[in-house]
Amino acid sequence: MEVKPWDSIKDEVYGLKGTDRRDALERDFEGFKVGLLLRKAREERKLTQSQLAAIVQKKREYISKVENDGANLTLKTLCEIVEKGLGGKVHVQITL
Repeated sequence: MEVKPWDSIKDEVYGLKGTDRRDALERDFEGFKVGLLLRKAREERKLTQSQLAAIVQKKREYISKVENDGANLTLKTLCEIVEKGLGGKVHVQITL
């Protein structure tokens, strides 16, 4: 069995970069990474989802949803969670 690099598999299954399906995959993956980063930060601060939700005045279910898929998170809400809830800072980078 041949082992293929992940980029090669993405090209074959989702198409090349710049195609609609591949771009959607990349965007979804970025949202997933945001959720994982938020969960890790919350756990490092020893907060439960309920505690974080109370701090940022959201429901626990919303925090769970964000941690499992940060794709539909607004920048404003992301900043509230990170800054007010977790005591951090958000840095946005745009690459062209």
